[in-house]
Amino acid sequence: MPHITVDYTARLAGAFDRQAFVRELHPMVRDEAGSAGVCKTFFRPAADTYVGDRDAARVAFVHVEVGLLAGRSEELKARLARDVLALLGKHLPGDDAHEVVSSVEVRDLAASYRLDHSPQ
Repeated sequence: MPHITVDYTARLAGAFDRQAFVRELHPMVRDEAGSAGVCKTFFRPAADTYVGDRDAARVAFVHVEVGLLAGRSEELKARLARDVLALLGKHLPGDDAHEVVSSVEVRDLAASYRLDHSPQ
């Protein structure tokens, strides 16, 4: 059931291996969260991102949000956020040409969250 959104600076598109990231991310989230549901991930490139007053052309930004059904402890959510952040670093460029600021939030989905999966 996890719902994951990854917002990232668009100029990272060629350097951020999103497919490899999600191949490792989905089992990690399912296993650590104890979810029996299927992970769903949206990648959203952002044309404009800014980090403080730094030069936007030099500093990229990536934010991952993991939404889970309510009931997980804050400790579990903090551990999952730390692990997702480490995994994200593995799949982002780590060179002088790309300075990347990354963040992760693991949150509860709203009580109104519903899912419909209609096979085609």
